[in-house]
Amino acid sequence: MKVLVIGGGGREHALVWKIAQSPLVTKVYCAPGNPGTAALAENLPIAVDQLDKLLAFAYEEKIDLTVVGPEQPLSLGIVDLFESHGLKVFGPSQKAAFIEGSKAFSKDLMQKYNVPTAAYGVFTDQAEAEAFINRTGAPIVVKADGLAAGKGVIIAQTCEEAVAAVHDMLSGNAFGSAGSRVVIEEFLTGEEASFLVITDGRNIIPLASAQDHKAIFDGDQGPNTGGMGAYSPAPVVTPAIHEKAMQQVIIPTVEGMVAEGRPYRGVLYAGLMVKDGEVKTLEFNARFGDPECQPLLMRMKSDIVPVLMAVAEGDLSKEKIEWHDKAAVCVVMASEGYPGDYRKGDEISGLDQAAALDELYVFHAGTAQKNGACVTNGGRVLGVTALGSTVKEAIDTAYKGVGRISWSGVQYRSDIGKKALERL
Repeated sequence: MKVLVIGGGGREHALVWKIAQSPLVTKVYCAPGNPGTAALAENLPIAVDQLDKLLAFAYEEKIDLTVVGPEQPLSLGIVDLFESHGLKVFGPSQKAAFIEGSKAFSKDLMQKYNVPTAAYGVFTDQAEAEAFINRTGAPIVVKADGLAAGKGVIIAQTCEEAVAAVHDMLSGNAFGSAGSRVVIEEFLTGEEASFLVITDGRNIIPLASAQDHKAIFDGDQGPNTGGMGAYSPAPVVTPAIHEKAMQQVIIPTVEGMVAEGRPYRGVLYAGLMVKDGEVKTLEFNARFGDPECQPLLMRMKSDIVPVLMAVAEGDLSKEKIEWHDKAAVCVVMASEGYPGDYRKGDEISGLDQAAALDELYVFHAGTAQKNGACVTNGGRVLGVTALGSTVKEAIDTAYKGVGRISWSGVQYRSDIGKKALERL
């Protein structure tokens, strides 16, 4: 069968890498892809928001399955478009993807179906938002309602900082139209975990647990990013926490989406806060997390393609996923200045030396080919991902790989996985 993966980041490189291993697959395409996917698939010069061009390619090439990586084409309705032309596609419909496309919708859904989450308010008026902030006190969380590439969340340490963040968003200076409405939430403490499932809207297969590292600097300091690293399994997700996440968060949300006339098919990602044996939901994403996807797919023992196809066909009941006992750790290497303005075009050295390490794979995110060299072309550039018989072993191998790769101004966190070690 022929498979099209849509996207060009580290998540999509990981999906291409895993899908290409399937004995069912004869050819993989990736649109637009990157230099990493080019080694495994045929890259197509089509952007993720060029839905008509993507449809025309898939239709003409008789693509058997399309797998949508990023949130933007999902929110634009690519799944509905492809299905209306008889094409099989993995991902939620436009109405279902709204669970990520609008944080206000997501919070209202959680409230309606008794999914544990932080107290919140939704605002378009600056004065009303300020009054809520002053009533609630700081620290407090300010979120752009719409899609902001994982960066539309401000954890304000003072009320003044929160008011400034609201002003930036509502005025359109920060995140454009995504910030035209804001969600303001109480600040939750505890330890975060990423809880992902694959569902056809009725049947649910939980994926292995994972933990992301959002802040740019060690010790969770500095502004939030799209993610600076991840590991799996996450010891904070004990069997008891896993059960609570399924019973209190995932199942009521999947059933609630059906009741709302928005049946959810695809990957549902719940960002959880775990404290004192309880879980609260921070957010939902309508796709594989990035970088959580990289360690999760490294640990996935079974073929992913039958699972993706079963969701696209609407019946997941006969599928299951097997996992390696090993741990996996992904360290993101980023450009200088990220998550703010960053430079592009710096030549990357050491990729072959890192690739020579056993049980390590370098997933490309923001890279490009220039004059025969691989250069930086994004904020998050590479996801150096390693397996190990223990979390410690996986951390050591990943950082050994990181140590072999360099470019001018490279930055990365040195503490990815440290929280896991503290719990073991």
